[in-house]
Amino acid sequence: MNPLDITFAALADPTRRAIVARLAGGSATVNELAEPFDISLPAISRHLKVLEGAGLVRREVEAQRRRIHLRPDTLKKAEDWIEHHRRFWSETFEKLDAYLSETNKKEDK
Repeated sequence: MNPLDITFAALADPTRRAIVARLAGGSATVNELAEPFDISLPAISRHLKVLEGAGLVRREVEAQRRRIHLRPDTLKKAEDWIEHHRRFWSETFEKLDAYLSETNKKEDK
């Protein structure tokens, strides 16, 4: 699996997307990340493992606590891929629109 596939697979889960959204506001401990969810701490840890495996987060040990940090560089690669395809389809639809407008003008004559 290529890195982009792994990133999108990790972000396919709504809990993991919520964790990433929370970390966009700053690092947090595992307990802080688990707070809003009605799932067990081990389940949160499994989600974090997936995010870490995808390169979306990194863990940092502080005494007895583990802080989780977002790795925006990985998100940037996904964003770049999405933006490239958004531009491609936008340009394609603009060309189609122009073609259809021109065709309609010819038919109206």
